[in-house]
Amino acid sequence: MQHKSNIVLIFSDQHRGDALGCVGNTVVSTPNLDSLAAAGVIFRNCITNSPLCMPARASLMTGMYVNEHGVWGNRNEADRFGRSHVRNIRDAGYCTAVIGKTHFRLYQADDGHTRDHASGLHDWGYEFAHEIKDTIPSATHRCYYSDFLAERGKLQVYEDCARNFRWGQSTGFMRPWEHPPNLLEEDEHIDSYIANMASKWIRGYAEDRPFYLQVCLMGPHPPFDAPTTYRDMFDPEDMPVAIMDPPAEPVSPQLKTMFSRRGLKGMTESQSRTFTSHYYAKVAFDDHAVGIVLQALRERGLMDNTWIVYTSDHGEMLGDHLFAQKSVFYEGALKIPLIVRPPGGTQSWTVHSLTDHYDICSTLLDTAGADQSEFDHGHSLLPKIEAGSDASDAQHGKDVVFSEVNLYSMARTERFKMSIDSPTRKPLELYDLKDDPNELRNVVDEQRHSVVCDQFLSEYFSHLLANLNVPQLKLHQDGGIPTKLHQEYPEY
Repeated sequence: MQHKSNIVLIFSDQHRGDALGCVGNTVVSTPNLDSLAAAGVIFRNCITNSPLCMPARASLMTGMYVNEHGVWGNRNEADRFGRSHVRNIRDAGYCTAVIGKTHFRLYQADDGHTRDHASGLHDWGYEFAHEIKDTIPSATHRCYYSDFLAERGKLQVYEDCARNFRWGQSTGFMRPWEHPPNLLEEDEHIDSYIANMASKWIRGYAEDRPFYLQVCLMGPHPPFDAPTTYRDMFDPEDMPVAIMDPPAEPVSPQLKTMFSRRGLKGMTESQSRTFTSHYYAKVAFDDHAVGIVLQALRERGLMDNTWIVYTSDHGEMLGDHLFAQKSVFYEGALKIPLIVRPPGGTQSWTVHSLTDHYDICSTLLDTAGADQSEFDHGHSLLPKIEAGSDASDAQHGKDVVFSEVNLYSMARTERFKMSIDSPTRKPLELYDLKDDPNELRNVVDEQRHSVVCDQFLSEYFSHLLANLNVPQLKLHQDGGIPTKLHQEYPEY
């Protein structure tokens, strides 16, 4: 007989932390996530441990710092035989399953079908895997979603859209406010497919063991191609304008590189509003997908016996500082949603202290009663959730959180945020988030902040980089594992 509660992790891609109704955003529409939050705990200052897909997912999986597992970007992989919170949860008696995007391995131009790579996901600890990925225009690059579209006679439609988007992105011609809506039917959209497959899996689950199911959505990652019905929900004139100030001097090499790739020089306020309307439409559509999964749990009578966690891999700059996408340490790319609803729900409340992916990893292990002796970078949020909002430590969190990408490291306290070049530890950025919440002044070279810089370097960054994975560092410095796909589609 089952005694432990089920766990469902709904994991989206590129959902910034302020794009939720339950945190006070009155423009975006997220009724399903808001309903989850109404019976759960909202962690308002959750920070991704990397503002990029593969390193963020490797950190959540392994509980290791980016510099330890060594996935600094999207061109090298973590050791699938190393630490894995999924494997530990499986060993604690759970059926482990993943449906959707995983992105633990490098995409190849001649990748074959995702079923051909299921053994790699089994190594990570998943007993059931239904892996989906963006369909790259190639006859040798397939997944279950492309099978579904082929059966409906719609694969060519999707591949044409994907090809146009990839070409536009690689040439710089297609700006975020120019993304067209999806041409497929609403139930044919990739996130509808993922949600429907997860719903089907939940409805058909018949084992006595509890389950740990990860539902990994593709959105709201670009293309911002929500169906027209969702586009029509958002009038650009009603949208807020991004932070239109460019990066502050001195501009770090990291920001210079990313601005050359994803900068929106010359973006007007009108274009910013349209960009936001497209993004919010994608967020609203993915909220609809979340609703499909929640409905399946309700119909199976599992809401009283299931932990539900919603979060994302990283945020989206959304035009702030004239950037699109991520891979920078501004708040738009770093802050992510985190909602935890315990079985049966609880009185809703909000935690404002700092937390991160490592805490999520520890919380999942704690919830499952799994071994977490090796996962020492996180603190389980379970005691805080169970103690409630009136507990004396309800608003206590981490003193510092870290994020790393592309050989740059960031440390953030409640007041200050500092970034460095990881190999040399040269200071690059420092922001006083109390006096400058929009990060308009890089004060790294100001003498009055030298004590802060010294503390970050000697205390925080020394701790962060104490066990740096040198072979993986050198691999990244050499360009990672070369693939033809990287040459054709650099964002991968």
